[in-house]
Amino acid sequence: MINFQSILASINEAASTENDRGKIADYIPELAKVNVNNFGIHLQDIHQNSFSAGNADERFSIQSISKVLSLSMALGQIGEKVWKRVDVEPSGDPFNHLSLLELENGIPRNPLINPGAIVIADILVSQLEYPKKDFLTFVRNIANDDTIDYDIDVAESEKRTGFRNFAAANLLKSYGNLDNEVEVVLDFYFHQCSLAMSCAQLTSTFFMFMNNGKCRRENIFLTISQVKRINAIMLTCGFYDEAGEFAFEVGLPGKSGVGGGIVALLPNKFCVATWSPGLNPKGNSKLGMLALEKLTTETELSIF
Repeated sequence: MINFQSILASINEAASTENDRGKIADYIPELAKVNVNNFGIHLQDIHQNSFSAGNADERFSIQSISKVLSLSMALGQIGEKVWKRVDVEPSGDPFNHLSLLELENGIPRNPLINPGAIVIADILVSQLEYPKKDFLTFVRNIANDDTIDYDIDVAESEKRTGFRNFAAANLLKSYGNLDNEVEVVLDFYFHQCSLAMSCAQLTSTFFMFMNNGKCRRENIFLTISQVKRINAIMLTCGFYDEAGEFAFEVGLPGKSGVGGGIVALLPNKFCVATWSPGLNPKGNSKLGMLALEKLTTETELSIF
């Protein structure tokens, strides 16, 4: 029997003594206000037992982690048609890179880089009567938590400074891969990325990805095939141009965000989330990467 609580406590202790904590994503002004010394980790197993250490209950902006949730909702709305508008290949480039869009005629390399997620946002804006409200309801239902909400200050901060996202959206529009107005799609996209959750809430939200598409209440949100595909995309594309490193060091499907969060899972075993706002040069949480490597090394639990 693995003592998860003891391992998380050890990881938290090691994090507290780490001097090089990375750099906060200060290009989004609201994120620059976060204390770089924060660190939290929470693990929930398949039986819904929970284990925590550090600032696991403090909420933060989940940013690109939300892309997995919007993709899930889009699959539920239009099914396999999603893959006509986004590909499923690792990009090998930073999350906000634009050059591939021109090389590949406006089809984003995968749905977890910014241009791909903007296409997914466009799909949801087309399909949903009240996109922001309906998406938030979807996330709350998955997590069984009505307290999850957007951080409006973060959304507005991104809207004021998201020039590369405006560039990507306009490029997509020029290739005919955006059906709605750029401003409308990006308003939804910025709100989606501003979702605020704690590590504990993230593990509840992502429970279905380790439980064959069933949330904690056993309601089915995704088919087994859809979960398999989303987990595969997380493994190969969830960490931008550091996805190979994460698979090599940690060995779990997962997704990072520039708010410093990382969520990862082992199917039918556990879901874990970490938060440390300091990022490495690739845009992933520096201590979060180290924490999850330590977790899978000490437990000897990974997909490999």
